[in-house]
Amino acid sequence: MAKYIFITGGVVSSVGKGISVASIGRILKSRGISVSVQKLDPYLNVDPGTMSPYQHGEVFVTQDGAETDLDLGHYERFIGVELTQASNVTSGQVYSSVIAQERRGDFLGGTIQVVPHVTNETKRRIKKVAEISQAEIIIVEVGGTVGDIEGQPFLEAIRQMRKDEGRDNVLYIHVTFLPHIAATDEIKTKPTQHSVNELRRIGIQPDAILCRSDKEISSGIKDKISLFCDVDKEAVISLVTSETIYEVPLLLEDAGLGEFIVHRLGLRAEKSDLGEWRDMVARLKASKEPVIIGLVGKYVGLRDAYYSVREALCHAALAHNRDVRIEWLDSEQLDGMADDKLRQVQGIIVPGGFGYRGIEGMIKAAKFARERRIPYLGLCLGMQVMVIELGRDAFHTDKVNSTEFDASSSYPVIDLLPEQNGVKEKGGTMRLGTYPCHLVEGTMAARAYGSEVVYERHRHRYEFNNDFRQPLQEAGLVASGLSPDGRLVEIAEVRDHPWMVACQFHPEFKSRPDSPHPLFVGFIGAAKETLVEGAQTSLPLN
Repeated sequence: MAKYIFITGGVVSSVGKGISVASIGRILKSRGISVSVQKLDPYLNVDPGTMSPYQHGEVFVTQDGAETDLDLGHYERFIGVELTQASNVTSGQVYSSVIAQERRGDFLGGTIQVVPHVTNETKRRIKKVAEISQAEIIIVEVGGTVGDIEGQPFLEAIRQMRKDEGRDNVLYIHVTFLPHIAATDEIKTKPTQHSVNELRRIGIQPDAILCRSDKEISSGIKDKISLFCDVDKEAVISLVTSETIYEVPLLLEDAGLGEFIVHRLGLRAEKSDLGEWRDMVARLKASKEPVIIGLVGKYVGLRDAYYSVREALCHAALAHNRDVRIEWLDSEQLDGMADDKLRQVQGIIVPGGFGYRGIEGMIKAAKFARERRIPYLGLCLGMQVMVIELGRDAFHTDKVNSTEFDASSSYPVIDLLPEQNGVKEKGGTMRLGTYPCHLVEGTMAARAYGSEVVYERHRHRYEFNNDFRQPLQEAGLVASGLSPDGRLVEIAEVRDHPWMVACQFHPEFKSRPDSPHPLFVGFIGAAKETLVEGAQTSLPLN
């Protein structure tokens, strides 16, 4: 029977629950314990797929095509598991299911209430992860902050889980923030006390508290939290802001959290083995020569919109014993001064996105990379941008475009698939999830992967228009990755270029710190060989 660890957050949002969950998963896995993870998101959207990145940050895609919270990316990268749509539950999904059951008459005319109907549906979905994964431990993160009105049904559901599953099979961990008052040089525990009191008011007593802070907390502060929050002192864990997120599992392990969980849940566990992870973190923190990458996007003001891309660049740079320094370039600002901004980078990456805003700046970046022979990696939209730019050069007209940006384009090199025409609903109707890609021998992509067939995750609606495949190939385009039937261009590259490769899928979702993605490794390998006159170097911006 599975055991459950529930993670809640207090005081402020963005306190680091996702990283904490991922790190707990890593330290349990290091003991030979099988782990699966779930995120409960209180918002009423069915999923984040239709939400603006400014509202939600990156949309992470699982192998089975679910559009999910970016925390699932942390879980996969740290724990090394492939999660499914069952691992992200929203209030929208829960309420939709309950209402559908009511419409079918499943409740036999009864009054539908938050308790027990909404809470029962939530618990059913929590237990479903255990059934699917067959893991020994299910770690469940409750999104939002304790006290949020929309999160109360989820908290009530996890309160009931201890009664349902038995006290020895459920553990509650609260992640909180300890603010530092500069004027008096004090770290304050009162917000944490209030947050824990709110949890206790609804019937949840935390078994452990992870204390996020920017400064080390003293033994006296731990004593105070232990006393006022009724938590064992050894379960009050200091979690100081670290140099890299990948150090957090080591901090928690060294603080004794792994042994505490094993003891409290009565787990049969091997001795912790984080040796390789420690070596990886040591290499990440060591001073190394940087490689400077220009990330050209429309959401650079909110860097969480490109979280997986940023981490994949970091993973690939480490594989080359380099740091990565990302220059965040707003594609809307790449006007006539584009050359001045782009000539300072060793490689250019254009990530995914939707809508016309900022597209012309991305096209200028692709043109700069092609003409100056600067390594380029295009991800989803970045592939479409590369194809549009090459088409404009080949056909000598700026009318070349995607029908997403110009529905009346006379050169629609990117267009909807026939089966996408007439689709009205936006949510969950794109090409989503894992699809096979056959690599063409002798291409840059094939050399990077070192295999004939790969499986990658997609999230897009528009595709390469095969009506233009032949003329674009004559102009220098190479279709280096194709669907099994040869109908869809999955990877394209530019002939006789050091590295100009773009893919229709999102390789960043499969990159891991201890297993970097081949396309990112190839891109960084080409970029580090690019000499940039007058470029300034510094430590990475992780």
